[in-house]
Amino acid sequence: MTAPDNAAASAAAARIAAISGLVFAVLFVVALVLMHRAPKLADPDATYAAFYAGGGDQLFVAIGLYLVPFAGIAFLWHMTAMRDVLDTLTPTPTAMAHGLNLLAGVIFVILLFAGTAAVGAVAFGIYFGHTPAEDPAAARAFTGLGYGLVFIFAVRGAGMFALTTTTLLRTAKVLPTIPAVVAYLLAAFLLLAVTNNPAALLVFPAWVVLISVFLLRHAAASRSLPAALPTPPTRIRRSDPS
Repeated sequence: MTAPDNAAASAAAARIAAISGLVFAVLFVVALVLMHRAPKLADPDATYAAFYAGGGDQLFVAIGLYLVPFAGIAFLWHMTAMRDVLDTLTPTPTAMAHGLNLLAGVIFVILLFAGTAAVGAVAFGIYFGHTPAEDPAAARAFTGLGYGLVFIFAVRGAGMFALTTTTLLRTAKVLPTIPAVVAYLLAAFLLLAVTNNPAALLVFPAWVVLISVFLLRHAAASRSLPAALPTPPTRIRRSDPS
């Protein structure tokens, strides 16, 4: 592949990665806000009983639950397109970082799906299945399972994905120094933070937005590169017979 073709492919993949990353961030935040209406792990039994006895917020939780798969699909597009960008810029990336990047992204999506399904399962069943309201203890158990899957496992997968992606983008010279430091700090928070506050989940979409901005800059810079001029043919001088 010639240099102009390689730059065009990198720019196209970077645009897809950036747009899908922004779509993921929006869907993820909206889903999180809607599902935040469900009772929290520390809420008393009376809150659980009142919510599942006929609270209108059950519909919002169910809608949020439906949005999570679309957020996950957008993230998979983001991850795949970004790996295409990295493949065009660094044909021989660090094997460990490249492999961990893929595994961490897949782990994040799987555990996000499982955890949010557990948190929203009771509201989903009551609103759409017209099942009787669950016992608060059972509902709290589902909430605890979902919190564990998301805040302990999925967030760590997100942190590993952010860490390896930042390293690969820094190696490919897509991220300048200061944004790379910010990205590393966000990744470290995801890896090390011990909290079940839903606001902590906003760190990952913030990281995705940061990366998407610089992917768009990379796409614009790649498109502005001048096309390579054809090399003029070399003329062979004939020796003077005299």
